Amino acid sequence: MDSEAVYVCDHCGEEIVVPIDLSAGEEQSYVEDCPVCCSPNVLHVTVDDDGRASVWSEGE
Repeated sequence: MDSEAVYVCDHCGEEIVVPIDLSAGEEQSYVEDCPVCCSPNVLHVTVDDDGRASVWSEGE
């Protein structure tokens, strides 16, 4: 089970490591500001049956 995942900021292109709350369900969406450029990203998280998380982002 992963408790972290990586996404690429939609604004600045930096790879960002984020913690994943596996107890929040298999599909999650939330807004988080990029720690590099401070722009908001909508993060989409999916967790598979083995507990592996995938994350992608889109600009808000």
